Amino acid sequence: MLIKFIVVGLLAFMVYNLFRALFIMNKNDPDKPPMSKFIGRRVMTSVVLVLLLLLGILTGVITPNPSPY
Repeated sequence: MLIKFIVVGLLAFMVYNLFRALFIMNKNDPDKPPMSKFIGRRVMTSVVLVLLLLLGILTGVITPNPSPY
């Protein structure tokens, strides 16, 4: 159950960084941090998420659906 909360939290963090980058891109303010900072955070979060899911599957904490239907 804990791993589900972590996955949902990481997905919410990804969406947050996506919208932060969008607003910075639209404002084009030179005093704000660059848009690539937030896009990089989003990419790193997705890497952590994939590794967490793979680790969960390999350890048996997460059981994948054996049949797709």
